Amino acid sequence: MIIKVKEEEFDLNCSNLSQMCFEPLIKIYKERMSEETNIGVKECFYEELTEGQRALFMFNVYYTHISKSLIEFYWWSSYFMAQPNNWAAIKACFKYFNDQPFLLLLEKIEQELKQHNHPTTLENFSITRDELNQNKELHASFESLYAIFENINPVTLAKINSAIEKNLHEFIQIEN
Repeated sequence: MIIKVKEEEFDLNCSNLSQMCFEPLIKIYKERMSEETNIGVKECFYEELTEGQRALFMFNVYYTHISKSLIEFYWWSSYFMAQPNNWAAIKACFKYFNDQPFLLLLEKIEQELKQHNHPTTLENFSITRDELNQNKELHASFESLYAIFENINPVTLAKINSAIEKNLHEFIQIEN
């Protein structure tokens, strides 16, 4: 599903190249989700994407939620880890973008959640945002993990923008 963009509407030197490539994808996704009641819409949409678009899509889905606060970082990481296919796709996106520090962060998040017996399927998922504040050990661990996230975040964004620039054909097609 290569998105076509007019040359005059596209700025390759844009500091937020990833957002320019993601916005058309999420727009199409939301349109399809609002039109269809079929559960398979998500999977069909995802299958139509190139490898690069899949990585960008999963990055944005995860990043948009976790970057808001420590509590959101905790809850959304728990939620995605309880969906093994989504968690694997999130890991795959950081492999695609060759972001070893973020992959290590995901491993630490996973270890911490497993250590605290967080569910690994949605079937048993009953995690609330309040749980982070109720468990001092978990809170301290996630404060440390969130600090790592905030520290590596600018480098991650730069890596993603650089990968898109080098592999533009995976994300968009510029038309004259």
